[in-house]
Amino acid sequence: MTIDATAVDSVSTRIDQSRAEWILRSALESGLLPEHASSFLVHDLERMKQRLGEFKHAFPSSTRHSLAIKANPLVEVLKVAVAEGFGLEAASIEEVELAIAAGCPHNKIVFDSPAKTVWEIEHGLRCGVILNVDNFIELSRVDEAIRRGGSKSAIGLRINPEVGSGSIAHTSVGSVGSKFGLSISDQREQIIQAYATHPWLVGIHTHVGSQGCGVKLLCEAVAKVERLRREIESEVGRPISIFNIGGGLPAAYLADDNPPTPAEYADQLRQSVPGLFQADTTMMTEFGRAIQAGCGLAFSRVETVRRLPNSRKLAVIHLGADFLLRPVYRGDDWKHEFFVFDRQGKISTEHDEPVTIAGPLCFSGDILADQLSIPSVKEHDWIAIRDCGAYTLSMWSRHCNRAIPAVLGFDQGRLSMLRPSETVADIVQLWSSGSE
Repeated sequence: MTIDATAVDSVSTRIDQSRAEWILRSALESGLLPEHASSFLVHDLERMKQRLGEFKHAFPSSTRHSLAIKANPLVEVLKVAVAEGFGLEAASIEEVELAIAAGCPHNKIVFDSPAKTVWEIEHGLRCGVILNVDNFIELSRVDEAIRRGGSKSAIGLRINPEVGSGSIAHTSVGSVGSKFGLSISDQREQIIQAYATHPWLVGIHTHVGSQGCGVKLLCEAVAKVERLRREIESEVGRPISIFNIGGGLPAAYLADDNPPTPAEYADQLRQSVPGLFQADTTMMTEFGRAIQAGCGLAFSRVETVRRLPNSRKLAVIHLGADFLLRPVYRGDDWKHEFFVFDRQGKISTEHDEPVTIAGPLCFSGDILADQLSIPSVKEHDWIAIRDCGAYTLSMWSRHCNRAIPAVLGFDQGRLSMLRPSETVADIVQLWSSGSE
């Protein structure tokens, strides 16, 4: 093959077919996969490092970036982010522990959750993780915990900017009535009073969603919360120095998608919210999808190909709603593109024809693509699913109890094992009592 396996292009581009072919053929020849592997995942670590670098370059050097664990919780992947100077954002106490396992310093772990227990709050304060308080009930628990045992944490309030939903309502969290954060309109006076009462509140946080949120919406949310922050500072007479702007920058999944680059987003923020870039402010971010999605590929062998009574061609593969939960259940909102390779891993040269790609799970809705025009597939061909680096493996479903496949890392022309495939014994142990 003529591809330069070590070459990585811009953050805004995706893994193309030639690079996918190189990765597939290398994986099949590597000896890393289990015998008779029917599917596996690959994360392009070199591409991920470049994406991390582009975010660091786009924002001021004082910015404290964190990577959202929920997008991709693989510890070996998180270690790469930590080595590149990123913190990690955790949406649960379990993700806090994943961050610690990845070697992330406690003061660079951001703990966001709308359901923190008293114990989780106390544990986080003892560890010194950054804590974003979601609501006033939680704020009272934090206050009580600090009175009992003190705190090593930087603490802020999460504010719902109420700027409306993006184009995907299920993943938008910045509209009126969202379950996340404090209302910037209805609870404004209470928010200001909270900062006046609690001198340990040194930060403020907002987030509007993941995918479907354009730069205009993101900047509008940050601008509204920035005005609130300056009002708080004026009222309480002290700085609120940490401003966590969340994540939400979209990723490309289709050929005509053209999401903003990190530099474009940062430039728009400079114009819309210049106060963010002043010396008295420490900006924080929590990007996930925009960094990870385009770094992942999923490969599945085509198990069967047949004609249905309605003359439609059906290809059944080994990844479905267990892996692509949102594309199956919310297909109008979430779509992926596919490449076809022959059984040796070479790019298919067959003519295009419509095919329905079905997953392996036992319900009729497990369809990844309906009458998609791609090179004619045959049994034992390989299908690659593009842009699977975020919100895929992390959302794995146990319906039908299929094993999680192996995950390989691709870095500078070399493959490594990031997570071995589960075995039948692993699944049995998962659902067993643990007693003999």
